[in-house]
Amino acid sequence: MTKVKEQSTLHQNKGIAEITCPITYVMNKIGGHWKPIILYYLMSGPKRYSELRRSIPAITEKMLAQHLKQLKEDNLINRKVEQEMPPITIYSLTPSAELLSPVLLAMADWAIKDSGLYKDMECQ
Repeated sequence: MTKVKEQSTLHQNKGIAEITCPITYVMNKIGGHWKPIILYYLMSGPKRYSELRRSIPAITEKMLAQHLKQLKEDNLINRKVEQEMPPITIYSLTPSAELLSPVLLAMADWAIKDSGLYKDMECQ
């Protein structure tokens, strides 16, 4: 994700929009193609990086790593490194992200009803 200069008008406008609009706040946290999908898969429980990668085969390694880092910075996921050989990294939802579960399920339910295409809830 491209960094926006803190002094730029765009940065200031985004800050104002985030303060005045809760939808802007949410979209700044979970907007884009991959973040909701990552959160969706973590709703079923903690996952290792490799499990997430297999669950979302269309995502590149770079995008997965980048979005996991952003979700952690936004306090939506926890990252725990278990000191084994080799070390294991486990990702899980924070309590804040768990509050998003009904929202993500509602989005999936809407897609099923609106499109009539989806028999199962596999996201990619």
